[in-house]
Amino acid sequence: MGMINKICVIGAGVMGAGIAAHGANAGHEVLLLDIVPDGADNRNVIAQGAVKKLLKSNPAALSHKRNAKRITTGNIEDHLDQVSECDWIIEAVIERLDIKQDLYKKLEAVRKKGAIVSSNTSTIPLDNLVAGMSDDFAQHFCITHFFNPPRYMRLLEVVKGEKTNQDVINRVSEFADHKLGKSIVHCKDRPGFIANRLGVYWIYISVLEAMGQGLSVEEADAIIGKPCGIPKTGVFGLMDLVGLDLMPHVIESMVNLLPSDDPFVKAKRELPLIEKMIANGYTGRKGKGGFYRLNREGGQKVKEGIDLSTGEYRPTIKSSLLSGRTKVKDLQKLVTHEDKGGTYAWRVLAHTLSYAAMLVGEAADDIASIDEAMRLGYNWKFGPFELIDKLGTDWFADKLVEEGFELPAILETARGKTFYRIEEGKLQYLTAQGGYTDLIRPDGVIMLSDIKLKSEPILKNGSASLWDIGDGVVCFEFTSKMNALDPDTLTLLGKTIRVVKKKYKALVIYNEGTNFSVGANLGLALFAANIAAWGEIENMVETGQDIYMALKYAPFPVVSAPSGMALGGGCEILLHSDAVQAHVETYTGLVEVGVGLVPGWGGTKEMLRRWSINPKHPRGIMPGAAKAFELISTANVAKSAEEAKSNLIMGKEDGITMNRYRLLADAKAKALELVEDYEAPEKPVFSLAGESGRVAFAMAVGGFVRQGKATKHDAVVAQAVGDILTGGEEGDPTVEMSEQDILDLERENFMKMVRHPDTLDRVEHMLLTGKPLRN
Repeated sequence: MGMINKICVIGAGVMGAGIAAHGANAGHEVLLLDIVPDGADNRNVIAQGAVKKLLKSNPAALSHKRNAKRITTGNIEDHLDQVSECDWIIEAVIERLDIKQDLYKKLEAVRKKGAIVSSNTSTIPLDNLVAGMSDDFAQHFCITHFFNPPRYMRLLEVVKGEKTNQDVINRVSEFADHKLGKSIVHCKDRPGFIANRLGVYWIYISVLEAMGQGLSVEEADAIIGKPCGIPKTGVFGLMDLVGLDLMPHVIESMVNLLPSDDPFVKAKRELPLIEKMIANGYTGRKGKGGFYRLNREGGQKVKEGIDLSTGEYRPTIKSSLLSGRTKVKDLQKLVTHEDKGGTYAWRVLAHTLSYAAMLVGEAADDIASIDEAMRLGYNWKFGPFELIDKLGTDWFADKLVEEGFELPAILETARGKTFYRIEEGKLQYLTAQGGYTDLIRPDGVIMLSDIKLKSEPILKNGSASLWDIGDGVVCFEFTSKMNALDPDTLTLLGKTIRVVKKKYKALVIYNEGTNFSVGANLGLALFAANIAAWGEIENMVETGQDIYMALKYAPFPVVSAPSGMALGGGCEILLHSDAVQAHVETYTGLVEVGVGLVPGWGGTKEMLRRWSINPKHPRGIMPGAAKAFELISTANVAKSAEEAKSNLIMGKEDGITMNRYRLLADAKAKALELVEDYEAPEKPVFSLAGESGRVAFAMAVGGFVRQGKATKHDAVVAQAVGDILTGGEEGDPTVEMSEQDILDLERENFMKMVRHPDTLDRVEHMLLTGKPLRN
């Protein structure tokens, strides 16, 4: 069987277009086809219009706009013959069996030998889809259920039919894992598979219980969100996000497909409020609002929530339920809390988790698949069986029995046990037969969480740890809140450099948090500024500069492996590494000006160096400085690793990993590649423009202020950036400057800005609201 190279997606709706975009993100040519609309002058208008929407979508479906060039558009009447060039044909058309089967008959005539066909359906049984088709077609057919938006949602549910060739499943799974970055969960051919069957049931029960128990939308979301390890949108915020109008259709199809004794079917109720909201255009964020809306009457922006009993909007209220202040580690405390929030949490979790237990053997073979599906399909921090472990398996089972629930077999099996355990340094999960089996990672995956189960850190403090990941490579991990960088981080990084010099071959900087690092700890900086501890602040800036320079010129390779946000000081770590191996979803940039500061740990220096020697950029003293000025003074953040390459935060030889689970293994491999014949980089020198350059930058910023595109303090901060990039008072195009000269300018301008009252206002506002202050 051949490799998968070219992909065809048929159906250019939101989902199909998103799948096509992600195939292009993975570097593959994609053929995107749809129908010819009646009376259309442009017969390809649907597919072409979809690509135009992809280029404007927010969040962006394309990891770089240039990827759209890999998508060829057409229609199924004129261009179906081009399907013969494709190795994988993904059908994403309307959920009607007759339309899908009619398409499959056409595909049968044109697909090449061995080409895989899959459907993105989640409502039509696989056996029905291939009924009447040839054995060869059925052998090469499966269901691949993507989650929306396909670029960002890491779950792919794969369903095998009775006739599907196992090699087809292997090929699709391997390609989707390595190239599309998906975590593959193999599901049984049951309605809704795993994630939607359980996830939609959870949403439905959460809504019914909130209405039945008289909770406000704010109270319900405060309870069923963060205290349960679920995103803070909770359930009503989530429905606004995905669209209220989708829910009745999904629920109806599930109820029609499931047996009458299924808890989903038994829970079915009429919800006139939601029907009325949809009829009036209140379909969520894509409509006029949903359970929450922004009222702009009278020029104001007032966030409102709907009253579930009256259907009227009123200003949002803060939940006063004490149960909503518990943390997920105190889950039993949450569900036994003596207020209506505790009752609500118990009712929702009792129904949801017991339903998850029912699905073992029904929708999936094991609990690990169900947990993975909910973690990645619905962004739960913990899967349902991990949550049961937090409640206590016996306690949960006893309380279910006490309240008249039917106890699923796996919960009876789990009595006296836990669903997960660590045995001899390995994570194991409980099987339906009552034994334990190791949680097996796909080949080539290294997880720091697994390494931690069987080893102790080499070094550790409150903000960072150092781990041996084998073959002479060590991994430096940030561990503070949001992986913010503080003096403890810098201290341990300094010790790490000394340890690696003596005993190891290479250093990888990586962690498994949501974000690589959000930058320096602003809270510490504000505290120091408020007590006028300027010496402490300057010492932290200087220490950071020294450590980052020590990283850059260490006698061993340093590879940074970011995922999520790598901002400010986190971005500067990347800029001082020998190589970067980034997850595709890395969002990085020097954002300090947003809080009234300038990059202080060598970021300005490195951006200046990279843009000044960029062969694709005009030569001369000012063009490189001007590009660095533009990126830094606008706090530009690359929205993907590909964009980070365009911004020169990443280099041409740096790697991009599509699958988050494979990032550490790829970074380690890159570090080992660099070990042989490793030499630290040569120290550069700079020729900077001096006063003429400073004046040019000042004029440019002044124009933006006059146009209202920049504020008064933006101009002050941008001028400080310009001062660094042009060499300060000593700047002169005839005089060479060293890295240390520019670092001194960074530190000097940082200290000038951190003392400025408008900067302190920005820092405080960011800490209080999480949003920049435009002063």
